[in-house]
Amino acid sequence: MSIEAAKQVLKIEEQGLAAVRERIGDEFVRAVETVLSSLGRLVITGIGKSGIVGQKISATLNSTGTPSFFLHPVEAMHGDLGMVMAGDVILAISYSGETAELNGLLISLKERGNKIIAMTGGGSSSLAAAADIVLDIRVPKEACPLGLAPTASTTATLAMGDALSVVLLNRKKFQAEDFRLNHPGGSLGQRLKVKVTEVMLAGKDIPVVSPGDSAADALRVLNEKNNGAVLVVGQGKNVLGIVTDGDVRRAVVGLKGFSALTAEQLMTENPICIDGDRLAADALSIMQKHEITALPIVDGANKLQGLLHLHNLLGKGEFRFLV
Repeated sequence: MSIEAAKQVLKIEEQGLAAVRERIGDEFVRAVETVLSSLGRLVITGIGKSGIVGQKISATLNSTGTPSFFLHPVEAMHGDLGMVMAGDVILAISYSGETAELNGLLISLKERGNKIIAMTGGGSSSLAAAADIVLDIRVPKEACPLGLAPTASTTATLAMGDALSVVLLNRKKFQAEDFRLNHPGGSLGQRLKVKVTEVMLAGKDIPVVSPGDSAADALRVLNEKNNGAVLVVGQGKNVLGIVTDGDVRRAVVGLKGFSALTAEQLMTENPICIDGDRLAADALSIMQKHEITALPIVDGANKLQGLLHLHNLLGKGEFRFLV
């Protein structure tokens, strides 16, 4: 009984989305063009369940390249209206279109000259009449058997917000790199989807010595760069070896004439490297497999491009090898 009831709810919501999809037309195109041509932000407003959905739509817009914020209609009428600028576009959400607090706010917004996009199921409502553009989110019926709790209608509202966000994303040619810039604190999975060249040390930040440099020189660079490793690089920028903290410790314990050693004598030959086009996730996997914390980044000819340290991927103190 419960399973069938759940399936029926999803079926009703699917039917609602299908109905909304079939009605998308010129008004949606006008909404997109209005937002794109605006010099301001897209201000989302609504109350109750519509307001909650509106907050999610605003969050999606922000993360996909369309500056937005949510404005509560009641708070707006008590001072927060000052957040709205002349060039902002308003997206007002009310399924019935007869929400008194929202429609009262629209009077003030129209006086300011803000363009208003309505998202409503009430095509003949007060909200629709006040708006410049109307996005129709009417559904055949709610999934709630009483027809009272917003269910299919809020799903349709949310989906229309997603449609608007994604079309704007495409029109603005918003890329994955832009998304990551807006999510600097995102999940580990997102951080590991970048190429290693996007997170590696490059240029003067790479700890490098020549094969003939003294062990003392290698130790000095190791201390200065503080990355736990120094790369030994030949004249053609070929990576010949790597000197790690561990190499230094072993040399000090095993040899008396440490200061007389060269970097070449100190290094581990033919270190594990990774191509610059590989993903950060691949680099992390290699580090974990070999229990190392630094990877030279090379091109197809083994020419040095950079150095990737575990800290560049995960930050200090955020990772332990799972062995």
